[in-house]
Amino acid sequence: MDCGNAGAACQSAVTLVFVYNAEAGVLNGIMDSAHKLFSPSTYACDLCAITHGLTRIKPEWRAWLQQSGRDVQFYHRSDFRRAWPAADIPLPAILMQEGDRLRPLISASDLAEISDVGQLVALLEARCDGGKNDDPAL
Repeated sequence: MDCGNAGAACQSAVTLVFVYNAEAGVLNGIMDSAHKLFSPSTYACDLCAITHGLTRIKPEWRAWLQQSGRDVQFYHRSDFRRAWPAADIPLPAILMQEGDRLRPLISASDLAEISDVGQLVALLEARCDGGKNDDPAL
């Protein structure tokens, strides 16, 4: 999909799908926070580490989500696997949903290279608004 000259159309026609490599629930959240605190280098969800502190969403991430005007959907690992069983991709990931199709936008390996919310936002905006995404649908 080429969003380069159609930023507004892309924005309204596409849902950004954020998939965490973590499980939902209070207990899992506590365990994830402890893991981030005591062994951050082995924590399995780079998307979580970028967008969340130990106990809550980072304020700059919340602000971007609110001001972006984009439709967004969030999944934890098992919820995503149930909703999209054919999407066999490494997690975490950020995808674009168009109707019943998903396209990779930012991969797990991309997320491993990002260290903060600013870098994530810059990459998101560049890939959706300014660049091509010719990856095949999942």
